[in-house]
Amino acid sequence: MADLTKALVAAKSAIDTEIAALSTFAQSLESKLKPALEIMVECKGHVVITGLGKSGLVGAKIAATLASTGTPSFFLHSADALHGDSGALTPGDVLIAISNSGETAEVNAIANMAKGWGNPTIAITKNSNSSLAKSCDAVINIAFDKEADPLNLAPTTSTTLTIAVGDAIASALMAHRGFTASDFGKRHPGGSLGKATNK
Repeated sequence: MADLTKALVAAKSAIDTEIAALSTFAQSLESKLKPALEIMVECKGHVVITGLGKSGLVGAKIAATLASTGTPSFFLHSADALHGDSGALTPGDVLIAISNSGETAEVNAIANMAKGWGNPTIAITKNSNSSLAKSCDAVINIAFDKEADPLNLAPTTSTTLTIAVGDAIASALMAHRGFTASDFGKRHPGGSLGKATNK
């Protein structure tokens, strides 16, 4: 049987690193989220999430969570947006652009395009001095000490923080709008969630 001592140490370190990052973020939650929430509660259209790579995958999850909890939302792939899909963005929509570095060219391009059209823009990034942060109307700063993998390279801490930000936003909007279990059930007619909320 293989000796998994090093593997388990790395696994524990990854979890500890992400817990620490979440705890640090939570200590300044209000200042980091409030400007973005002020924009989102006034949104008359959709909350459109954009990103590339792992940020895009996390963005798709955030859009799905928002849509199922009372905030009309969809994911717009940044590269596809630059090849015509930006037409999905309409007046009244808010764009949330996700880029860990804040320098992803395609993400910056669609954020600038949206702002030029008059859509409010929100950045989720670790770099408050990045091009993306400087161009957007609000910034959710997910600055952290290190990624959780042994090489400090793979998107791990950054994606965990971004998912947590999405969950926090969804929860905040649910509370603000008085979203109920009945409302949730209407959006989940199938599966165990639907059964639990449609009794």
